[in-house]
Amino acid sequence: MARKAVKKTTPLSSKRGATSTDVIIGNRVRARRMEMHMSQEELGKHLGVSFQQVQKYEKGVNRVGAGRLHQIAGVLDTDVMYFMGDISNGKARGPSPVATFMATHDGLNIIEAMMKISNDEHRKAVISLARRLGDE
Repeated sequence: MARKAVKKTTPLSSKRGATSTDVIIGNRVRARRMEMHMSQEELGKHLGVSFQQVQKYEKGVNRVGAGRLHQIAGVLDTDVMYFMGDISNGKARGPSPVATFMATHDGLNIIEAMMKISNDEHRKAVISLARRLGDE
């Protein structure tokens, strides 16, 4: 009796659902959208999808196909590599705590405010204050 050949799958092809790579890409889409001061609804209109679909992309619940990622890059005035970054060979680390914070309104607001402070001493004073408040 002949044995049936079993197709071996890699971790990326064994699932049909979203992966950690999709979560990272979604986080980067959110960060760039927020950097552009664009709402999920606005991005959705440009893409021809609902804001709920944009939310699913950003949370990594739904995968972003290559064509859609190219479309997103165009709307957000960047290139696809911005979202792909250091993801290679299917191995991707999850977003760092810093990247996760940067993809929030507070993260964006802090960075924008800090960029407006040209005086190094004032900038260092703000950083010192934030560190002291964080230690409480």
